[in-house]
Parts: sequence; C-alpha cells; structure tokens
Amino acid sequence: MRYIVIGAGAVGGTIGARLFQGGHEVVLIARGAHYEALKRDGLRLLTPDSTETLPVPAADGPVPTRDGDVLIVATKSQDTVAALAPWSSDLPVVCAQNGVANERMALRRFERVYGMCVWLPAQIPAPGTIAAHAYPYSGMLHVGRYPQGVDELGEQIVTGLGKHGLVAHASDDVMRWKYLKLLGNLGNAVEALVGHAPGMAELAELARDEARTVLDRAGIAYHTPTEEAAVRGHKVDARPIEGVERGGGSSWQSLARGSGSIEADYLNGEIVLIGREHGVPAPVNETLRREANRVARERLAPGSMTPEQVRALIDARSAS
Repeated sequence: MRYIVIGAGAVGGTIGARLFQGGHEVVLIARGAHYEALKRDGLRLLTPDSTETLPVPAADGPVPTRDGDVLIVATKSQDTVAALAPWSSDLPVVCAQNGVANERMALRRFERVYGMCVWLPAQIPAPGTIAAHAYPYSGMLHVGRYPQGVDELGEQIVTGLGKHGLVAHASDDVMRWKYLKLLGNLGNAVEALVGHAPGMAELAELARDEARTVLDRAGIAYHTPTEEAAVRGHKVDARPIEGVERGGGSSWQSLARGSGSIEADYLNGEIVLIGREHGVPAPVNETLRREANRVARERLAPGSMTPEQVRALIDARSAS
C-alpha cells in the first residue's frame, strides 16, 4: 500500500511523515516553496522531543498511480474539488480535513471514501519544515468508511497509521466524531478575527451553543467532549518545541500567510447551511463566516478586529 498525501501541509505532512517512519511508501503532494524545500532537502519534522529529516518523495502535481494506492486529502475544504480533480476515481480517498462536507464532495466521483477526524496540532514554521506539537503522539485519528461502517481497507489504513507516532481508531460512525470536531472548529474564525483577546472564548462558545441548537433540531448526532476526553486522555497533549513559536489554528494560519481564502464557509458556514435547511436562524455563525471571509479577502492580519466589534455585528444581525 502506498499513501499519496494531497496537501502535505502541517497536518498532511505530519501524517505522511509518520506513515513513512512506519515503513510505508509515501508521496507528498505540495506546491510552491514548501514543495521546493521538500524536494531539495526532505521533510524536517520537529516534535517536542526530536528533530528528524526524512527523505520522503515529493511532487507538485499528480504522479502515476497503481493498484494499492490510497489518496489522503489534507487540503482546506475550499480546495477539495480542485485537489481531487486530476486523480483517478478508482482510488480510495481518505478525507483528513476539518468540516463535514468533504466526504460528500469526494463521493460524487470516488466510490470508496473514508472520513478521518483529525486531532493534530501542527504548523509550518518554514518551507520544508513541520512542527508537530502533540506529545507523546503527534495526533489522534478516527477513520471510517463514509457515510458509515468499517471495511477491510479501513482497518488496514488504521493499522498503518498506528505504526509510528500516531494514535488511530476505526470508527463505524466517523461522522459523529467529525461533527464534534466541527463544533470545536467554530472557534477558528473567532481566533482568526480577534486573536486571543479577552472575550474570545465567550464568542466561540456563543457559536457552539447556536450550532448545538441547529444540529439538535436537524437530528444530527455528534459525540460529546466527555467522550472525546475519555478516548484522548493525555495521548496528544500540545507541548512547546524549542525554537518554534506556536501560532494559532488553521484559520489563523491562513490569515497569517495572506492566502486570500479561509475555511469559514465549511465550518461556521456549515452550521448556517444546516440552519437554513431546517428553519433555524444562525446569526452568530453567519456573522463569523462573513467577517472571516472579508478579512481573508482583504488580506488583513489575524486579530484585526476586537471582540466588541464582532459582538456588535452579531447583535445587529440577530435583531434584523
């Protein structure tokens, strides 16, 4: 089995590195300066207790495929369709992404689609270098066939992921884990907009409270933080890495890079969409979605707004 990691950024690169260390064939698909550094120097993996340079093969586009290949998609959700477009629809696809829309997008073209719920704090401090902050394992991953079930290939993927540096679990209802992760990710836009200013946590909890109402009204099941804590324990606790200043989450990183796009349509926007489908207003998440997209489009830095500004916009939308 060979793993082709499409979008070998912080999350995809860490998964690819750990699979490579576990003895698997891996190809990392990246672009720009990150790809050039991977191709030239290999992948430099920093963890709280080690620094290694791994000669993982890298490419900046599709490579010839063969039987036994597995695609792992780790791009942002807004890039999923374009990222998968060049690849053979005969291959199995694992969606190692935030949000809950990617699996359904992939299923339009690919028969074998697997969801992966990812708890893996990581960042790219420099091209070709990935800092994976969790300890003693770099990440905890739940994997299952989409929309539900566990098959033989899914079990093989879980076994492969668990060989080195990752905790992996087979889940026959992986989307319940992904909806729990979605609730957590609703704070990504808040962090991107206001940074860690006082009042950030309250805004994030407003978004989650609203989302739980929407999901409950829609009859969508999700695991609880208590269930997550029981499985997670202290297996993936974030720790500092010497010489690396830890930035924010994935949306914060998108603004810091000035990429011009952000994942809010598939995080806060997912709650807005479900709310509209079921007649439940979602003004908090709609405000966060709109403002995160505006800030990304204008290429403003993380923390460009105050919590008071965001709250005023939420109140205005709620009253309209």
